[in-house]
Amino acid sequence: MERGLMLNDGDCGFCMRTAALVPRLGVDIDSSTIQAVDLAALGVDAERAVVEMPYVHPDGRVDYGHRAFAAILGTGPLPWRVVGRLMRTWPIDPLARRVYHWIAANRSRLPGGTPACAIDQR
Repeated sequence: MERGLMLNDGDCGFCMRTAALVPRLGVDIDSSTIQAVDLAALGVDAERAVVEMPYVHPDGRVDYGHRAFAAILGTGPLPWRVVGRLMRTWPIDPLARRVYHWIAANRSRLPGGTPACAIDQR
């Protein structure tokens, strides 16, 4: 794999809307849904992928959640590369983790979200 792969939940309107906006940041990634790929072949934990966005690095490593988003930003131009690096450093990392988990837990209530986006239904 030459470029990293961002995976999002194709059953979630909020996730799909967010995935459509990410390329506008100028990042150098490919994108797909968790439903359209062989997660096991990519080394992606299927249960975790439903609640935390996975990003498969070109070397096969997998990040989830806020770390996945930080890695995606790291493939983009300035200032996004800097933001991606900062998201993985103290004290931003724990804050970014909390923010990401709050967004994921409430994605059914956010713009583009539907009842199908609710994590507790999965």
